[in-house]
Amino acid sequence: MKRIFLLLSICCVLGTLQAQQDHQYTQFMYNKLFLNPAYAGARGVPNVTAIYRNQWIGFDGAPQSALISVNTPFITPRVGMGVTVSTEQIGLQRDFYGALAYSYDLLVKDEISLRMGIQGSFRNVGFDFSEADPNDVFDNSLNDMRTTETSGNVGAGLYATFVDQFYLGFSAPHIYSNVIGLNPDPNVTTAEEALHLYGMAGAILPIGEDINLMPAVLTKYVKNAPFDVELNVNLDIKETITAGVSYRLGGNGPGESISLLAYWQIAPQFGLGASYDFPLTDVKDFSAGSIEALVSVDLKKTKKKMSNPRFFL
Repeated sequence: MKRIFLLLSICCVLGTLQAQQDHQYTQFMYNKLFLNPAYAGARGVPNVTAIYRNQWIGFDGAPQSALISVNTPFITPRVGMGVTVSTEQIGLQRDFYGALAYSYDLLVKDEISLRMGIQGSFRNVGFDFSEADPNDVFDNSLNDMRTTETSGNVGAGLYATFVDQFYLGFSAPHIYSNVIGLNPDPNVTTAEEALHLYGMAGAILPIGEDINLMPAVLTKYVKNAPFDVELNVNLDIKETITAGVSYRLGGNGPGESISLLAYWQIAPQFGLGASYDFPLTDVKDFSAGSIEALVSVDLKKTKKKMSNPRFFL
């Protein structure tokens, strides 16, 4: 199994790879800043969100990632600032990412908001052969090799809300196609950071007393990779317990995964979330699934009453 992920890591950094390169999180509805800089400040209060994801449990060398993001209004409610830091490990590869986002609300209306956002980011991709099993390294000269590459990028997005019931967003977090391969030979084609385009939408639909249906969708497009869609339906009860199911299209055949999600608003300003992905691809023969844990903290109370602001904003 170690050989498999050693080879996968080498392919990621030494060859041309056109696929989903951004870290993947199932609880995207609580993690909008990572995908769209225009979300910064949209909640109207300072917020801190942290996520840990363990993908393909039991699969040696499988992706593990963690993220923390902070966003807040800045000086005026129309201006938002946000910071995101994340890390991911896949086999021998290490990926560290940071971004600073700025947003501005283009509309001054009570029931409609249209925020435009921009961000600057950096990514450090590293490859550490010293952590490999010596029996799996086909070239002994690689045993003590460590190599890294750092690049900068820019991104932009739009994020709109309507009558405190609907949201819609479009974004491109990384516009410039940086070379991110680590092959020391300049004559060998290396990997590039592909343009990722995201679309997101969601709603809160009251269906009973203290019960809301909350559908959401996330679309992802990467050049030369399959178009990906995540569909989610959550049921919120008394703005305290939220539970639902997601389907990730991905790959071929029946899709990539089906997920169960739950979120508990323990206190008005503090909540915990979790998800479990059941794989639908051939990965299911090697792993039972993927798990995520999430913590969300508002640093002050929300300024206005709305249906489940934890989900909606």
